Amino acid sequence: MQRRRFLARGSVAGTLAAGLAAPALAQGSNPQVRWRLASSYPKSLSTIYGAMDMAVKRVGELTEGRFNISLHAAGELVPALQVLDAVQSGSVEAGHSASYFYIGKDPAYGFGTALPFGLNARGQNAWLYEAGGMDLLNEFYATQNVVMLPVGNTGAQMAGWYRKEIKTADDFKNLKFRVGGLAGMALAKLGVVAQQLAAGDLYPALEKGVIDAAEFVGPYDDEKLGLHKVAKYYYYPGWWEGSATLNLFIGPKAWAALPAHYQAAVRTAVAEANQWSTAKYDTENPRALARLVSGGAQLRGFSRPVLDACYKATEQLYAELADKSPAFKKIFEHWIKFRNEQVVWQQYCEAPFDNYMASASRKR
Repeated sequence: MQRRRFLARGSVAGTLAAGLAAPALAQGSNPQVRWRLASSYPKSLSTIYGAMDMAVKRVGELTEGRFNISLHAAGELVPALQVLDAVQSGSVEAGHSASYFYIGKDPAYGFGTALPFGLNARGQNAWLYEAGGMDLLNEFYATQNVVMLPVGNTGAQMAGWYRKEIKTADDFKNLKFRVGGLAGMALAKLGVVAQQLAAGDLYPALEKGVIDAAEFVGPYDDEKLGLHKVAKYYYYPGWWEGSATLNLFIGPKAWAALPAHYQAAVRTAVAEANQWSTAKYDTENPRALARLVSGGAQLRGFSRPVLDACYKATEQLYAELADKSPAFKKIFEHWIKFRNEQVVWQQYCEAPFDNYMASASRKR
């Protein structure tokens, strides 16, 4: 009987989660709990929003329907970029967003999602789960009246859609650019007029000329948003997001009120969603990119001089932020050491392998 139940779970993650939750469920401490969870994303983004949807459903399964989380898309409960505020105020128990949307509160919010010239998806997960990054972040988030768990990672991103080509760093001057996180602050040093807009606002802003360029994630999501229809130059690499972690923010009181096995169910469900989202993007992005290029999108790579100018601006920004924010300085010292170790390691293993395979596959 136990073996049949094990096989019926259908996935390794689901089985592990069930194993965590089952002993506690047998103890009889299984209150009926209902949460409202506000997302910063529309339902059309089937990987970002879909990861959160997967996680809340899994929580329900792991608690045999006793812990119910209702997920609400951007704008249904609160505006897309006010999700964190709603969690902090207690208006909702939890929120699904990107921490770097809130760097106006403190630049330390950037670390929870992505920093320019930062970590790839493997490195980010290693830093969060194994190297102490999540503990550092939640130490900071405790001062902000939230608890954070990772609930998705996009992998490396593209650098967005532009109405004109970016041939030199001077082409950034006066460019009205929708760009998230600390990248906007770094690019401002090169003359960019950075703007932060929600996903659903990007197409009309580009179409009407309110902005000159926009970045979001990569081919799969960008195609869904229709950005290729209003700007034809598609740039890479997205140096400000070697990966990007999406975040589940939870009110501390709501979290503390959960039984330990309900907390375990949440942790397990979001970890499963975190792994799934990267796999989904890695499956769909190549296909979407092929469709976009065949439809007329013009792929362009930033030149080395452009990237060098961006890197220099980013280094200047980090020094300034460390002087202004004690929280940023503390996390950055830990993060930069880990990032540099990762870069050294990857130059001997991941990078040469990937470069060779790309070259070899083009010859076939």
